[in-house]
Amino acid sequence: VDNNGGYDYAADTRGYTVGIILDYEDRIWGLRYAGVLMPRVANGIDYQWNITRAHADNFEFELRRGFLPKRDAVIRLLSYFNYANMGDYRTAIRQFEAGITPVPDITAHPLQQTLKYGFGVNLEQGLTKWLTAFGRFGWNEGRHESFAYTEVNQSVSLGAVAHGKIWRRSLDRAGFAFTSNALSADHRLYLELGGHGFLLGDGRLNYGREKIVEAFYTFHLYRGIFWSFDLQHINNPGYNRDRGPVLVPGVRLHLEL
Repeated sequence: VDNNGGYDYAADTRGYTVGIILDYEDRIWGLRYAGVLMPRVANGIDYQWNITRAHADNFEFELRRGFLPKRDAVIRLLSYFNYANMGDYRTAIRQFEAGITPVPDITAHPLQQTLKYGFGVNLEQGLTKWLTAFGRFGWNEGRHESFAYTEVNQSVSLGAVAHGKIWRRSLDRAGFAFTSNALSADHRLYLELGGHGFLLGDGRLNYGREKIVEAFYTFHLYRGIFWSFDLQHINNPGYNRDRGPVLVPGVRLHLEL
């Protein structure tokens, strides 16, 4: 659970992009804008450098104030507007039903510029000196092609992170989170009829919300060396009730020089 799944942020297949950022910071709030490049194709490695054909506008408002006195907190409101050569799920479904394509194909369209937009809310609230809770909500319009990040149209996350000072390991961290992801009606029907996206496509879909529970622990080993253990339990992976549940363990080594 690394960020807001419903926020289709502009990036290539490695998660990077190129652009400009404007940032205004006041005492307890900040306002930011990013104008960045989009990939040429969904989850592609090459950027579309002609910004009249494709680009992304991102906005963020941050308020550094919460609900509890004397506890650190941050509230963030985010929105994005992606312009790219994206298909439309409804059009792909109509073409399939008319016999134009053998299966719904989101890429079967002439070169065009379409708009996909969405928003997100992020809340981080300190509860005690050693415990912080967080919540995230993300939504996008779900009519146009999932293009830059992942195939999620709505996402809700809740979790908490504990600092190790309470058990006398001040640089250790432990965390727990729950996430529920969903698809729009158009996206869901597209997959049920046999369509494929850049991540999803079973040929048929017995739809269910994707639900993820994750826990981690980070050990501070020595100076800038940290070792983390992670475990995820996923119900309905890929929104398919016929798959899973899946258990995904992970380890990570982090070095700071």
